[in-house]
Amino acid sequence: MTPTAPATPVAMSQDELKTLVGQAALRYVIAGEIVGVGTGSTVNKFIDALASIKDQIPGAVSSSLASTQRLQSLGIKVFDANEVDQLSVYIDGADEIDGHGHMIKGGGAALTREKIVAAQSRQFVCIADDSKLVKTLGRFPLPLEVIPMASQRIIRQFAALGGQARVRLSNGVPLVTDNGQHLVDVTG
Repeated sequence: MTPTAPATPVAMSQDELKTLVGQAALRYVIAGEIVGVGTGSTVNKFIDALASIKDQIPGAVSSSLASTQRLQSLGIKVFDANEVDQLSVYIDGADEIDGHGHMIKGGGAALTREKIVAAQSRQFVCIADDSKLVKTLGRFPLPLEVIPMASQRIIRQFAALGGQARVRLSNGVPLVTDNGQHLVDVTG
């Protein structure tokens, strides 16, 4: 009998990896409790997985209009954060994360709402595939949510400190968050 070589692992696409981490996050959801849900492409995979156990939870508190719409389209009730005292868990992604667990978040433009829902939760679970792992933070700009009238002042203040900042644009105009604010992206 001739020995056979071990099977070569098949490389998974980033979308497949996101699906796996979204499904793996279900183990942190506590039956009978409302779950906090973040925003972004990886979280969308979690929301899809959450739909498979929607009959086990009362619903979710969402950090963005986009996630709210996705949750509702899958039949998951969305609670306003003001209706819930505390959440057992908040599940969200990251734009980049280092080996110490430090991360940059906010690429999906839901910064303020993400922080509010995270603060309302006893546990924060970050779901990310290995494409988000970096040795040093900074590959992704640090986003700040600012009121529109302060954008240029903030940009000038970062310039005075040696940083570069710019208003994030969408279709050539400043991106407006769910809160009606602008994002300023800061780099080194």
